[in-house]
Amino acid sequence: MNRRARWEIRVFFVAWLIFLFFRAKDPFSFLVLNTFLGAIPIELSFHIGRQRPKSGWLFWPLVLLWLLFYPNAPYLLTDLFHLSLLQPYALSGLLRVTPHLWIYFTYMIVSAISCTFLGFWSLNHVSDAITHRLAKDNRWARLLIVCVLTFLTAVGLYIGRFLRIHTVYLFLNPEQFVRPLLDMWNPNMWIFVILMTFIQLFCYWILYLIMSTQHED
Repeated sequence: MNRRARWEIRVFFVAWLIFLFFRAKDPFSFLVLNTFLGAIPIELSFHIGRQRPKSGWLFWPLVLLWLLFYPNAPYLLTDLFHLSLLQPYALSGLLRVTPHLWIYFTYMIVSAISCTFLGFWSLNHVSDAITHRLAKDNRWARLLIVCVLTFLTAVGLYIGRFLRIHTVYLFLNPEQFVRPLLDMWNPNMWIFVILMTFIQLFCYWILYLIMSTQHED
């Protein structure tokens, strides 16, 4: 991604967050924080590459920081369930045409699509940088890295959605969440993680096909 595109993304997120701050009211004010958290790994990925940072002492901590925040990007897809708060269905069983409903639908879709799609780009970009350093661009190694990162992201989605532990909490008071993290491994958790891993890999595959086609053209 060239420098101009990166600055366009930065300007978009700043403008969109300011807009949401003034327009997204309760019970949807959470969109401001969630969109901000979803934008962080995208910004971090701009500073990761095959040759940057050159020092491994900087590269790997930056990758770890990216991984800690990355689940916040696809997390916004699960926020779409909150649209049920608007009672979208009328008594007739049909969707209501109330402008208020579709305005908030738009807010959530814009945040979810921007963070998720750009998040998948960052996954592709970071996995490429990791593979270059660890496996000299081996294709199968890169696939394995993508699968591992996606699985860890799915676990992060479960932690954020059901344990209500945001990434920032892990920095502020990590010892408080040790016990919930140890106790969360149950059949329902594994089903959720497997499904979220599949959804992410499917979306990543679609994005990869689009990017590969454009590169060939």
